[in-house]
Amino acid sequence: MELDKKPKILLDADEINKRVKELGEEISKDYEGKDIVVISLLRGSFVFAADLVRAITVPVNIDFMTTSSYGYSDKSSGVVEIISDIRANVKDKYVLIVDDIMDSGNTMKEVVEYVNKKGPKSIKTCVLLDKPSRREVDIRPDYVGFTIPDVFIVGYGLNYGDFYRNIPYIFTFDE
Repeated sequence: MELDKKPKILLDADEINKRVKELGEEISKDYEGKDIVVISLLRGSFVFAADLVRAITVPVNIDFMTTSSYGYSDKSSGVVEIISDIRANVKDKYVLIVDDIMDSGNTMKEVVEYVNKKGPKSIKTCVLLDKPSRREVDIRPDYVGFTIPDVFIVGYGLNYGDFYRNIPYIFTFDE
């Protein structure tokens, strides 16, 4: 798939790596002495979640949940579908839900409510990117890598169609 617009780097690989390490340190401090279950929301967060769990120094059980609200669009449909559930037992556990981006907040809100029914001790959320200008529901992430403007972004796990998740930086397009 060829890009038909010129990419503009929003966050380079060094900035991302530095911030992910800082988030890992902060999360490790907050969960000191506790085991946590990290739930990575697929597919977008897999790159970020992999780097983040390597930066966390407390014991981590990692699991995955697949959700969908975008399809091939650059805007959320507002309908969150859980395509595959976690396998880990989170009852009485400390849960950290990790996603690549929070914009409308619909996906994270639905996932938090869904996981909460499984009886965890606590649930916190971590996103690499926060787009608060797009928020449609009352939810704020507990840990944020970067707050960004309302632009369509690609790379470091974020896709354009089925491609570009493997790019080590985050870019947008010049208009």
